[in-house]
Amino acid sequence: MEKFIESEKQSRAAFRTLPGIGSRRLRILIAHFGSAQAAWTASVEEYLAWGKVPWALNILSRRKEIDPALIKESLDLQGISTVLPEEENYPCLLAELVDAPPILYYKGLLRPNKEALAIVGSRRATAYGRAAAGFLSREIAAKGIVIVSGLARGIDTAAHEGALAANGETWAFLGSGLDRIYPAENKKLAQTIIENGALISEFIPGSAPEGRHFPARNRLISGCSRGVVVIEAASKSGALITVDFALEQGREVFAVPGPIFSEMSKGTHYLLRSGAKIAEGAEDIWAEISWWSNYSSGQFVNKNDKKTAGNIKGTCVDSRETVDQEISSAILNLLSDIPLHIDQIVLQCNYSAGHIALNLLELQLQGEIEQLPGQYYVLVRKC
Repeated sequence: MEKFIESEKQSRAAFRTLPGIGSRRLRILIAHFGSAQAAWTASVEEYLAWGKVPWALNILSRRKEIDPALIKESLDLQGISTVLPEEENYPCLLAELVDAPPILYYKGLLRPNKEALAIVGSRRATAYGRAAAGFLSREIAAKGIVIVSGLARGIDTAAHEGALAANGETWAFLGSGLDRIYPAENKKLAQTIIENGALISEFIPGSAPEGRHFPARNRLISGCSRGVVVIEAASKSGALITVDFALEQGREVFAVPGPIFSEMSKGTHYLLRSGAKIAEGAEDIWAEISWWSNYSSGQFVNKNDKKTAGNIKGTCVDSRETVDQEISSAILNLLSDIPLHIDQIVLQCNYSAGHIALNLLELQLQGEIEQLPGQYYVLVRKC
């Protein structure tokens, strides 16, 4: 399985270098062919048979110019690691989303099963906003929660710095490649984050910090977090886009009240009037996130501390083996003598396409199921 994962990483990274192949189209390729590796090595005939997708045909003329092994070598030289949703150290809540990036690039350390809280807000933060972000992030990070933000000026910067001041972990999601730190003034902060957490991006190295990248980045900030705290936001702030994603993803939304005379309070006060929870301290957040409030000691630990972690119940502390067993059971319960397409399996099993593809392969190797032409699957009937 490790060999397959490594080959799959190289194939997904190779696809992402092709013009027009972003996370969404890569998910489509994986769903159709079963894996990125299979899509990368698929024959011309297989692609032509799937010719109703014009952008897929462009792959045929471009992939012969690319060596996946050389791409990995380039990433290694830059100190950039990759992680797939099927791996333990992929942010666990993010892996559950249907639009989870099929591959993430990161620098630093991603520890398995970490709980996270997003703190976002205005780039034009006031002294009050920066102080509030620093105060909250220190309190939360001291409890073992990863502070997530976007490395932007203002609130994001204060949130990262607050977590670091508490000797806690922080993740910074970028709207660019990991070799294009934006804003440039945060390069030193970015390096400190690498030493105490991770810089993460779904964009390939070399990607510029384009405006269209930041909404995509915002969905990852909320997607990997149990909740989102907004500290200072104008009425049309980008932080409100993160809130929209958070609501779609079923995350808790918090807002810090501000001075009534400040333009930066309009967005947060709007959120409070609309039902967001007030956040004046860590206790407010702890009380509203039910999974955290059910954990009595108030201090999270890594799941490798078996004595403590064994008493914690929740999605993120399940072992990968347990998750794989659940997915395999769901697939076996769904399949029968009637062929079922992989897209239907993904839709009905409620797991990511990547997880489904890997477990389908494992079940084939075990002789439990059989793959038919066209990415259809049936149970193997045993006498």
